Amino acid sequence: MYRVSKSVSFCYGHRLLNYQGKCQHLHGHNARAVITLAQDTLDDRGMVEDFSELKRLLWEWLESEIDHTLLLHKDDPILPLLQDSGERVRVTEENPTAEVIARMIYEYVAAKDFPVTDVTLWETETSYASYSKTPLR
Repeated sequence: MYRVSKSVSFCYGHRLLNYQGKCQHLHGHNARAVITLAQDTLDDRGMVEDFSELKRLLWEWLESEIDHTLLLHKDDPILPLLQDSGERVRVTEENPTAEVIARMIYEYVAAKDFPVTDVTLWETETSYASYSKTPLR
């Protein structure tokens, strides 16, 4: 099995509903996502995928959907105020946790027919969450 990984950095803000602690308040993160692809065979270039193509795909989506965007649960009471004031907000069905954001990235890459196996989202230098359709090792 061949595996390649691409790392991309971006910024986002969020807060968590039904949470007691610092993350119940609006705050931001300088995040890094690591996207891993895997295949049994290589293409005619000798690659699982071209790193630059994966970066282009990821960055176009991240820049339009998450980078410098406030991610808020659909029931967040501050949502209407921010939307009315023209702030950059992405509404989520679930609390916008690191786990949920990792899954969002995974699902986007998978929908573009890349052989993604897992996505790890580093929310801070010491904390990360991962998502995969199969158990991670």
